[in-house]
Amino acid sequence: MDNTSVSADGEAQTAPKRGGWITFPFIIAISGLLAVGTGGWIGNLIVYLIGEFNMKSIDAAQVFNIVNGCVSLFPLLGAILADSFLGCFSVVSISSFLSLLGTGLLTLTAMIPSLRPHPCQNRPSTTCQTPSKTQFGILYTSLAMVALGIGAMRYTLSAMGANQFPNSKDTKIFFNWYWFSLYAGGIIGSTAIIFIEDNVSWAWGFGLCALANALGLVIFVCGTRFYVHVKPKGSPFTSLVQVIVASVRKRKVTESEDYYCGNDGVKMVKAPPTKSFRFLNHAALRMEGDTNPDGSIAKPWKLCTLQQVEDLKTLIKICPLWTSSIFLATPSGIQTSLVVLQALTMDRRLGPHFKIPAGSILVFVPIYFCIAIILSDRLVRPMWQKLTGRPPTDLQLIGVGHVLNVASMAVSALVESERRTTATSHHHLSSQPGGDTMPMSALWLLPQLAIVGVGEAFHFPGQVSLYYQEFPTSLKSMSTAMIGLIVGISFYLSTAVIGCIRRVTGWLPDNIDNGKVDYVYWVLVAVGVLNFGYYIVCAKLYKYRNLEMVEEGGST
Repeated sequence: MDNTSVSADGEAQTAPKRGGWITFPFIIAISGLLAVGTGGWIGNLIVYLIGEFNMKSIDAAQVFNIVNGCVSLFPLLGAILADSFLGCFSVVSISSFLSLLGTGLLTLTAMIPSLRPHPCQNRPSTTCQTPSKTQFGILYTSLAMVALGIGAMRYTLSAMGANQFPNSKDTKIFFNWYWFSLYAGGIIGSTAIIFIEDNVSWAWGFGLCALANALGLVIFVCGTRFYVHVKPKGSPFTSLVQVIVASVRKRKVTESEDYYCGNDGVKMVKAPPTKSFRFLNHAALRMEGDTNPDGSIAKPWKLCTLQQVEDLKTLIKICPLWTSSIFLATPSGIQTSLVVLQALTMDRRLGPHFKIPAGSILVFVPIYFCIAIILSDRLVRPMWQKLTGRPPTDLQLIGVGHVLNVASMAVSALVESERRTTATSHHHLSSQPGGDTMPMSALWLLPQLAIVGVGEAFHFPGQVSLYYQEFPTSLKSMSTAMIGLIVGISFYLSTAVIGCIRRVTGWLPDNIDNGKVDYVYWVLVAVGVLNFGYYIVCAKLYKYRNLEMVEEGGST
């Protein structure tokens, strides 16, 4: 492509190069900085709700799960808007600004005393003042705004970044470093900013989250002239629905070889439709009156191209793999909220002068994630290829994540059993979250968090790469948002599971020292094992759509 243009005085000028690695610093900057801001407020949200809004511990954990679910579900909305109407750049810009407004409002709840209930003077928390409807309204509005902004931006940004690279090898490298930036930013937010929230003030901590958000947005906008902008092509869902409607309308038509391949001016090889889900092939059968004289479609709800049919088949085929990932993420969602409650009851001192904030205990997940990503790129993948003759496939990486997820739940159950035994022997059963801690170090929680981080380093990049590679071209932004949808649904399932366990059993009282959290973890182990078996069946039956990209990227 010629990048030259002519100026007003007739001199040749070179247009800025678009796409490629020149865009990488701008995209990674906003990704990392918004992750810093997000880690700073969401990592300490349970502690903030218990300490400043007088919520009970399990209720705060439920709110935490719901907010996480929103952050993870809204990427689907962002992907739809990006693919159908606005494009990736506009969605990322608008969403980042909305996140900035939400973080600013959350900062105000920490700065202005009238936006919070009066602090508790004594425990138990039942004597504490409940927040007013106005206070709850402002709090939840700020959380909704920042969740919508962060959610709609995050995976649309990853799709935009992937659009800057023409080959799958560079795309895979970008995805790895994109996830690295998310987790590295989360580490900074979950340590430095949470330390400020616990030791200086909540207002300063949340204010720094807003500042990081604003800086990321400015840097991203500065790279505008370098980006490849993929124009939206209208709602891709309309095309998928048209296939279903057309196939139903032609359900009685006898199959023939006259399938419609399109009329977009591109020379196409008329390959026969695949044999799977043959009923949908009726949508591409050409009949008299279905096309215009120029060969274009006259009745889009009665005739579709073979490509439309195959796109819908692809989504149907990948659905079983996608559903297995929901139950992969659900145990992690439950564990995330319970670990903070466990840490509140344990000894978090490191030396005589430093105490780990309870919200920062989760930082070890992204730390081990980043370490595992680096080792995976530099050690595991090359060694795997040397031993097997080919790189690890995306499905194999996801499978490793399943195994490590089950291992993490088992370790969590064993550690919790020891923690509860310690609480019983030291008469800690009457204490409340945030009160006196038991003589058991919070570092006992590290092994399970390490396994979670390593597991995510395998299955998250594997899923992003698989979906981006296999999804239809018109749904590329949605392909990366599918990870967010998985995590979002899993957090809502986590909330439902915790609620169900509280109603049916006595395992999760307000004071977890009086409960049996280890039983919850053992149930998750059993669910994880069953889900891994389901995943193996789905992976064995799945056939790749883009075999050329698979062979080029090593994902056979």
